Amino acid sequence: MLAEHGRRVPDDVAVVGFDDSSAAAACRPRLTTVRQPVEDMAAEMVRLLLDRVTGAAGAEPEAVLFVPELVIRASA
Repeated sequence: MLAEHGRRVPDDVAVVGFDDSSAAAACRPRLTTVRQPVEDMAAEMVRLLLDRVTGAAGAEPEAVLFVPELVIRASA
C-alpha cells in the first residue's frame, strides 16, 4: 500500500509491528517488531491460576510485568 503511494520502507517511512509473528520475518522488507515473552507470560498465568484455585494466592490480585524485546529488522 505504501509503495502504491510512492513511499519506500524504510527510506521514506519506518514501519514497526507488534507480536513478532512469522509474517514479520517473511515480508519484504523484513518488519521490525516488538516481541513479547509469550511462553513466560503463559507460564506465569498458569502459576497465578493454580495459586488461585488451590488457595495459595493472596487476597489481592497480583500484577506481573514482562519486558518486551525490540527486534530490529529492515523496516525501521
